Amino acid sequence: MENTLLGRDIVVVGQQPWDTEIGSNCRNIALEFARHNRVLYVNAPLDRNTVLRHRRAGWVQQRLRVVRGQEQPLQMAGDNLWVLTPDAIVESINWLPASPLYDLLNKRNNRRFAAAIERGIQALGFQEFVLFNDNDIFRSFYLKELLAPAVSVYYSRDYMLAVDYWRKHGRRLEPQLIAKSDVCVANSSYLASYCQRYNPNSYYVGQGCDVAPAATTATTVPPDLAPISGPLIGYVGALVSLRLDIDLLVSLARQRPEWSLVLVGPEDEAFKASALHELPNVYFLGPKAPAELPAYIREFTVCLNPQLVNDMTIGNYPRKIDEYLALGKPVVATRTQAMDIFAEHTYLADSGADYVALIEQALWEDSAERQRRRAAFAATHTWENSVRQIYEAIRAASPPAAAPVALAHA
Repeated sequence: MENTLLGRDIVVVGQQPWDTEIGSNCRNIALEFARHNRVLYVNAPLDRNTVLRHRRAGWVQQRLRVVRGQEQPLQMAGDNLWVLTPDAIVESINWLPASPLYDLLNKRNNRRFAAAIERGIQALGFQEFVLFNDNDIFRSFYLKELLAPAVSVYYSRDYMLAVDYWRKHGRRLEPQLIAKSDVCVANSSYLASYCQRYNPNSYYVGQGCDVAPAATTATTVPPDLAPISGPLIGYVGALVSLRLDIDLLVSLARQRPEWSLVLVGPEDEAFKASALHELPNVYFLGPKAPAELPAYIREFTVCLNPQLVNDMTIGNYPRKIDEYLALGKPVVATRTQAMDIFAEHTYLADSGADYVALIEQALWEDSAERQRRRAAFAATHTWENSVRQIYEAIRAASPPAAAPVALAHA
């Protein structure tokens, strides 16, 4: 327990809501925080554009009931853990150019958000709290000033500026947010280096994995996978053309028609329109719930991460690699800086042309011992270990803490 933060109050803000249907670093970190601290996990507030465009969506309706006072904003989600849905709507202002008007309106949005958070903080009696910001550049830009946390932490897990929406104002605001945070933590060495440009108190804290090695026990083959003949060369995750190399996948399927290329996840428009849908040995199985994914990975002969190398991917920690390795699977992936830590346990391709040869190598040299070593390596990437390093960074930036608070249980 020496490196554990004990009995502190922690407020978590970020990009992903508590009820997200995909894997979430922020949610995993909050759950680990709550083992020894009181945690308030704050959903992002609704913005005006989302209300207008998606008003009939179930999750929007739920948020609107909170705004109208028909549901309580604060709900207990587990031991020492509460989820706050803000009872406020913020304005959609990203279309504005960088200007004093944008800054004025963004500060007003931040005030609305902060007021909702403050009501949750007061209801729970949080004091001397840590503010943990998961990549929320705009809505949370002024929260340090407005909420006055004991310690403010900025968590970088994606290079947000690779996306047009975030780049527009993020090029100016994210460096400022990093600089004024008390400490920055990142899940890849690339992003830690990026944060260090603006804040010397920036640290690499690694990443956790959701799939335990014990999950390798035999289970029923998913029905939509059962009719597909092997070897199964598989990928799980969002099929996004900004991240993944469609041409590489087409070439791979055409060069080895005896292999079945299995893609599990939601497709963007470029994937839906791609030549992959015309190839008889390519199978799109659609999105699956996170709990279902291990059953698919378990049946793959070789797992892939065919990334494009660009600003969006070069520094991001490839969470799915741990999920593949935890189940002992051979992995062929595109080489990036973030993949360096996996080099001993994966097959790294320097170009699309390397993929066929590396998959063939992975097929013929796989063994029970290699599978054991892969799973053992992935098992070191736990949320407990990652959060322990976050605690060390917080402790280095913290003033002397008040006496630990009593923890609550659901």
